[in-house]
Amino acid sequence: MNNFGVTRREMLVRSGAGFGMLGLSSVLAQEAAADLASDPMSPKKPHFEPKAKHVIFLFMNGGPSHVDTFDPKPELKVQEGKPGPGGKYMPSPFKFAKHGEAGIDMSELYPHLGKVADELCILRSMHTSTPNHEPGLLMMNSGNQQPIRPCLGSWLTYGLGTENQNLPGFVVLCPGKPVVGPALWGNSFLPGIFQGTHINNSKIDPQNVIGHIRNKNLSTGSQRQLLDFLQTMNRKHLEAREQDQNLEARIQSLEIAYRMQTAATEAFDITRETKETQEAYGGGQFADGCLIARRLVERGVRMVQIYYGSGQPWDAHGNIMDHKRDADKSDQPIAALIADLKQRDLLKDTLIIWGGEFGRTPTAQGSKGRNHHNTGFTTWLAGGGVKAGHIHGATDELGVHAVEKRMHVHDLHATILHLLGMDHTKLTYRYSGRDFRLTDVHGEIHHEIIS
Repeated sequence: MNNFGVTRREMLVRSGAGFGMLGLSSVLAQEAAADLASDPMSPKKPHFEPKAKHVIFLFMNGGPSHVDTFDPKPELKVQEGKPGPGGKYMPSPFKFAKHGEAGIDMSELYPHLGKVADELCILRSMHTSTPNHEPGLLMMNSGNQQPIRPCLGSWLTYGLGTENQNLPGFVVLCPGKPVVGPALWGNSFLPGIFQGTHINNSKIDPQNVIGHIRNKNLSTGSQRQLLDFLQTMNRKHLEAREQDQNLEARIQSLEIAYRMQTAATEAFDITRETKETQEAYGGGQFADGCLIARRLVERGVRMVQIYYGSGQPWDAHGNIMDHKRDADKSDQPIAALIADLKQRDLLKDTLIIWGGEFGRTPTAQGSKGRNHHNTGFTTWLAGGGVKAGHIHGATDELGVHAVEKRMHVHDLHATILHLLGMDHTKLTYRYSGRDFRLTDVHGEIHHEIIS
């Protein structure tokens, strides 16, 4: 059932009507209905009952510092100025306090997020394979340090499809281009239909949110007639070619592009929200992205990923106080997103992920900055079946290494898939003579964070 109360089967069958001038009406309707069963984006049954149905990934590209956000280390003050790995230990300039009934520690960078602290599941024991941006970004997004694997969103839509056939199943909101760029939301060897739809959200215009969303020369009915005729020829062409993934992706892309003309412009139009709702998010590029993410998952989109900015905005080499700039722009929107989803009874089905590609050193770079750090950092989750008001794992007393309930990125991916009802060892795709998966040959589910 789509958002307009019509099943996709009915919509496709109806699309053949009025095409009698070419004598193809009934044939096209039958082909459309028959093709429905093989639609790669149609909803698919998970391996088991899921906790979550949708994902919103708030990606803080550049690497936020755990010891300045969610992992207080008073021992850094004791050891201040003493030599540590890569420099001298530097305490956080930000004050920490406990928030919510669970007493979640947060720095003063997040006053708004503190109000919804009891919804958060803080993962303090994250670690990854390398402290460099490019491989770190790729690892967090695709489970591999090289740009040759499908990303998380592509795996999710491949395994589960998407509920709304009038919108992309995987949407990426990124203003400009981060390091590595499209490889972060690419499908790699999975069929092209599963790649992320990138939206430059520097300034969202619902009428032009996706290039050429409107056809200025043909009416909707004429477009449908032309597309049906073209798709008939495409399908016949496909039948003569075994597993032509590019052609199959083109066929599916043409269909969704046609349906998106109405659905996309409506979904991306935040002016349809009440003034109260818009003000709750605070306004601005990232805030608008968070509000759009809520509108998209509300309409059945499987995954929305929001990059905080282009490049590496959280990359505080020169001055850790830059984190205040970035927290000020993201704190209120994130808190509003959590509260909004909960108020609409969507939080229980929507898994929110917050984090970057790694953390930052407990030691100073120069006099005020922090370098990249991969052996211990923090990510947090909310909604989607995770334990609320929970802290998982720990780094050592100086924040250098994850030491308790260590959680590699592969473990995080395995746990995310589990929350969505997928066995990470069974979500595979055969390519180049072997079965590939998001977690490769790794990954342990951390059941302790699941409610």
